[in-house]
Amino acid sequence: MKKLSLTTQIGIALLLAVLAGVLLHNQADFVNTYIKPIGIIFLNLLKFIVVPLVLFSIMAGILSMNDISKVGKLGLRALLYFMTTTLFAVTLGLVVPSLLRGILPTIRISTEAAAEVVETPHLSVMDQLVNMFPNNILEPVSSMAMMQIIVIALFFGIAMVHVGEKGEMARKVTLSFNDVVGKILEYIMALAPIGVFCMLTPVVVENGPAVLGSYAALLALAYFCFALHAGVVYSSAVGLLGGLSPLKFFKGMQPAMLFAFSSDSSVATLPYTMQCTEKMGVNKDIGRFVLSLGATINMDGVAIYLGVASVFMANCCGIDLTLSQYLAIAFASTVASIGTPGIPGGSLALMAMVFASAGIPVECVAVAAGIDRLIDMGRTVMSITGDASCAVAMQRFAGSFDEPKL
Repeated sequence: MKKLSLTTQIGIALLLAVLAGVLLHNQADFVNTYIKPIGIIFLNLLKFIVVPLVLFSIMAGILSMNDISKVGKLGLRALLYFMTTTLFAVTLGLVVPSLLRGILPTIRISTEAAAEVVETPHLSVMDQLVNMFPNNILEPVSSMAMMQIIVIALFFGIAMVHVGEKGEMARKVTLSFNDVVGKILEYIMALAPIGVFCMLTPVVVENGPAVLGSYAALLALAYFCFALHAGVVYSSAVGLLGGLSPLKFFKGMQPAMLFAFSSDSSVATLPYTMQCTEKMGVNKDIGRFVLSLGATINMDGVAIYLGVASVFMANCCGIDLTLSQYLAIAFASTVASIGTPGIPGGSLALMAMVFASAGIPVECVAVAAGIDRLIDMGRTVMSITGDASCAVAMQRFAGSFDEPKL
């Protein structure tokens, strides 16, 4: 018998949690005493792996881009394009749910776990900037100060690239540890269905069936932001930078977008994306380079959803986000979208990192995990569409288009 996928198991856990929460609605003490602690164990394991995951995945990502300097202007322009669209994505993911705050239905989530994560102090923008740089290497790891951990990873990763052959041993150790951490995360995520069930059941007991309305609101909010980003940012980029009609672009991308939505994998969709861009007149060599680079570092859908989920869950917990917390979410979401590990559950671990950076209870990750599979389908479509829009724009900079085959 074929084993169910992790996403299917989590989906079943969501449905069972709703059913169990309704049946045990009058047994809150039993649920909080015997079911919720198991979910907390899962969250503790998730928080335990977040620091090494972020540390080594960012360093490994920098090491994997060691040859980017050899590709000249095309590589630099593509990187600038990806960073610009990601900043737009993060901004959109933060602004839209903030404007709709008070309108959308929410889930009541206890803030008891807030004391377990890093509290973001009410500091000025400059104070927040200063606090990003650690004064020692151990304290950020022990206190789960994610901003400082990201800075540490950036310094070590860049230094390993610059020292060349002398840093070869450090490079091998880093990549080896990155693989080990990835395997540990797989172990932890194997427990995700149980953890999700045990964390969602108390939420349903407290909120009742109304929790489904909040899930629908979060799902609709995420897809609205996806559509808005594609319709405004990608259409503008294709039309203004690429000189191609946005309607022709989206029509030409339909086969790849449909496959991405069903397969939930931007890497598996890569051959289809390449085929679609070639039919639009993008040179094969340019398309393959840009699309391969984008499949590694361009995750606008992830950036949008991390912002949406952060604001939505903060609202559920009754947390009024400050400017410094918004900046923390924006920075962490940008880095996380670039360093999203290509393993099951990787986005959930990075969501925990983003939540921790803004003082949002990490237990909210288990709540968001219930519909992560449905949202991930849209995130994948966003990723491959953003990659293709960059390929079209880079073709315009490189020269005229090949003969379109649409």
